[in-house]
Amino acid sequence: MLGPWRGGHRGGGWIEPWFGFELWDPFGLGLGISDWEQQGGGDETSAVANAHVDWRETDNAHIFVADLPGVKKEDVKVQVEDGNMLQVSGQRVQEQQEKTDDKWHRAERLLGSFVRQFWLPKNADSEKIKCGFENGVLKVTVPKKEAEQNPKDVRTIDVA
Repeated sequence: MLGPWRGGHRGGGWIEPWFGFELWDPFGLGLGISDWEQQGGGDETSAVANAHVDWRETDNAHIFVADLPGVKKEDVKVQVEDGNMLQVSGQRVQEQQEKTDDKWHRAERLLGSFVRQFWLPKNADSEKIKCGFENGVLKVTVPKKEAEQNPKDVRTIDVA
């Protein structure tokens, strides 16, 4: 879910005198900034909530690649629940900044927690999953199970 654009600044700005921080919502659909924040869109838990993930299938595996810029390897967790639910979670923590009287012009990098879940198909071998994390990119490889070579039980039925 994308929240409304705030202009990427921390208060003040050229658009605020005319429109303020509330979005025009003529039909009362709850699209204003404050409504969005009350639903959890403006707090820290929404930070990288929509971490972008690519999922592709090869002949041997299902491969998930997630862009997690600014997230440290030790802040990423990959789990499998009930044998078929792949869950990638973690958090992006705020860097320690020295206190200054700097004037912020733009603050767009989000902080907080994220969770993404994927139902694995029946041919996924969740016991042999491998993960790698490099340069803010997580790669999860879920091998496919070997195809069972059971011959089908076929019987012929006489037509009367």
